[in-house]
Amino acid sequence: MDLELAHGAGAPRKRGESWGAVLLLAYQSLGVVYGDVATSPLYVFKSAFAGDDITHSEGNEEIYGVLSFVFWTLTLISLLKYVLIVLHANDGGEGGTFALYSLICRHVRAGLLPGGGTSDDLMAEDKDAAARRGAVSRARTVLERYRVLQRLLLLFALLGTCMVIGDGVLTPAVSVFSAVSGLELSMERAQHKYVGLPVTCAILICLFALQHYGTHRVGFLFAPIVCIWLLCISTIGLYNIIYWNHHVYRALSPYYMYQFLKKTQKGGWMSLGGILLCVTGSEAMYADLGHFSQRSIQIAFVSVVYPALVLAYMGQAAYISQHHSFEKNSYHIGFYVSVPEKLRWPVLVIAILASVVGSQAIITGTFSIIKQCSALSCFPGVKIVHTSSTVHGQIYIPEINWILMILCLAVTISFNNTKHLANAQGLAVITVMLVTTCLMSLVIVLVWNKSIFIALGFLIFFGSIEVLYFSASLVKFHEGAWVPITLSFIFMVVMSVWHYGTIKKYEFDVQNKVSVNWLLNLGPSLGIVRVRGIGLIHTELMSGIPAIFSHFVTNLPAFHQVLVFLCVKSVPVPHVEPEERFLVGRIGPKEYRLYRVIVRYGYRDVQQDDLEFEKELINSIAEFIRSGGADQNGFVEGSEKLSSISSGAIPLWEEDGDGEADGSASPNKEINQQTVAPQRRKARFVLPKSAQVDAEVRSELQDLMDAREAGMSFILGHSHMKAKSGSSFVKRIVINFFYEFLRRNSRGPSYAANIPHASTLEVGMVYQV
Repeated sequence: MDLELAHGAGAPRKRGESWGAVLLLAYQSLGVVYGDVATSPLYVFKSAFAGDDITHSEGNEEIYGVLSFVFWTLTLISLLKYVLIVLHANDGGEGGTFALYSLICRHVRAGLLPGGGTSDDLMAEDKDAAARRGAVSRARTVLERYRVLQRLLLLFALLGTCMVIGDGVLTPAVSVFSAVSGLELSMERAQHKYVGLPVTCAILICLFALQHYGTHRVGFLFAPIVCIWLLCISTIGLYNIIYWNHHVYRALSPYYMYQFLKKTQKGGWMSLGGILLCVTGSEAMYADLGHFSQRSIQIAFVSVVYPALVLAYMGQAAYISQHHSFEKNSYHIGFYVSVPEKLRWPVLVIAILASVVGSQAIITGTFSIIKQCSALSCFPGVKIVHTSSTVHGQIYIPEINWILMILCLAVTISFNNTKHLANAQGLAVITVMLVTTCLMSLVIVLVWNKSIFIALGFLIFFGSIEVLYFSASLVKFHEGAWVPITLSFIFMVVMSVWHYGTIKKYEFDVQNKVSVNWLLNLGPSLGIVRVRGIGLIHTELMSGIPAIFSHFVTNLPAFHQVLVFLCVKSVPVPHVEPEERFLVGRIGPKEYRLYRVIVRYGYRDVQQDDLEFEKELINSIAEFIRSGGADQNGFVEGSEKLSSISSGAIPLWEEDGDGEADGSASPNKEINQQTVAPQRRKARFVLPKSAQVDAEVRSELQDLMDAREAGMSFILGHSHMKAKSGSSFVKRIVINFFYEFLRRNSRGPSYAANIPHASTLEVGMVYQV
């Protein structure tokens, strides 16, 4: 069943294809996607000339070489790699490092996650497997056969994810600190030392404190701010080119890169760690693909962002090439010195606003990545608050927000300069890009079914460029680059321990489940007293009877007249269509009144509140009963046939306690939390009189409605993990201490948070793994 969980759930969502809609999305993407890359001119030249690696000489070889490197890096990495190639590798319309991993797992049986599934693509590919020959087929077979390669693939994806989280710590610090550094031109350097840091920290605190309001409340300001900023830097750049050095365009030739490295040698190579910051934010174009469309992001970058950035960098180089009076390590090698003096204060204000927008984008992206990892059992449970009722991707995670703020303030106060912050950010950025390049090469072979030589060409061409930048960043380990490595190591340990513990817990459930035959041998009464109501037993199992049920009835031989074994699964696709969300099956003969329901959510789906979920669950079971359980989309697991049921296909009527049917479910009725249970018992569902069903089906439906009217109870397992005797020392440490610590300090499943406490019963068990 694991392979079918994502069946039919991987199709991309359709978007409006009209040019008006695309252009509107392109405009909106400027504020959400491009805030980070748009503010990179604030610190690229300053970071390149920050240390003793290179100096600005009279011959201008250094400034021209840096400009040439910036132009070609921006062109090859941001434009060619991301905009023209990587954006096509979307997972149901979603992008990002983890989406690439999910895409590979759905086309190759390489998933390690409980309930990890494949899509229709894999099932279709299996039919023509005989047609695939050569290196592509062998690569697929090797990855499917060796579990160690699957673990390495997961760790590689987690590495990229951890570096993105590290970027979420460093980008706000670098962007805001660089924007505020413009104050140094308006005051004495000694004064600026006591002003720059407090102002930066105050802005960062405000930025993180306002996250709970959601980007939708101030989103209408984001795009205009970035548009004004891009217009500002491109206009100033064009002015500097015309006024100071209109021959600066010659530096775009790759020849100047050769001259630069020939003259500066090792120093020029080490300065690449600052130059690579010109592409920071490029990964956001791919990660935020789910919020917009591929075409809108491409149009915005090619027509607006890319030309504006090129003009801005050329303008800075033109100004610096005609000014050689800068002192060594002077802060004058930077953005603000190229701004005309009369415009510096307005530009300073716009720069600070733009840096806040860029920081907002990476923070929101970090929230989305944490949500994806948590949904696929790679991160402890966290509270996820959806800040928009219309845009599913706009979320807020309080715990992660405050952790990011504390870490961001810590690195800002500790370093107190853009040099070390830029070194740290540079390593995080280039590591994510390397991971994306490697995963993308696998997608070309395993998903797109292209020649392995095309994948190798992609890997060698872009990988060699990124390895060059990676080596230049890594060599600055003692100058700030240790920060993303340390942060990634910590997050990697947390993710690995949580994933390992989750796998072990799932394996224990599978090994200790009770067979369905044991339950059926008890007879229709199950050997216990059947009381009125519906009992929902939450389990991670998709077949068999969970151990908590036998544990419960052994100690308390009474249960509800209708039993539903409910399994809520996150599948490795972004979204599951509502008509494909519920898989319903029957356990045993009809008189047993035992059902199994599997509810599937994509890693970007918003789970429903308890009232709406409860209503759709009952409607799905009712529709299953009414259709006789026969569904052409169903599949068999053991002796159980599960059918894909569209809830509410034939709507049931809902009436209040007075018996007045209103013909609808009235989902908008407000219910006070303190009175959830009584109101839930008053509401009852009745069959429409026009429903054409036979007596047996009507009797079963009536039992379901009567049980629903009596009330619904939720039975949850409350497990404790413990390494069994004889386990290794490392395993005992990981399970007994690290995993249990994370479990106790993390939130339970999101569906459990919506269940009213008055209707919940927890059954405790100790898992010896």
